Amino acid sequence: MSNATATLLKVEKGNAEPEELAAITAILLARAAAPEDTATAAASSQAGWRRLERTPGFRGPRSWQG
Repeated sequence: MSNATATLLKVEKGNAEPEELAAITAILLARAAAPEDTATAAASSQAGWRRLERTPGFRGPRSWQG
């Protein structure tokens, strides 16, 4: 495959203009080149919400969570 026909991005739906593709490419390359913040990565490994199937089935009529 030659360099002229090789593509880095593929538009699945719609028609992207060359400027739009250049903008998203620049953003993705900047994110890839940025140093990883270890504090953010460690903090985001745990979900900040609870799964509904793990909550108790009964809550009292005066519960603030009902």
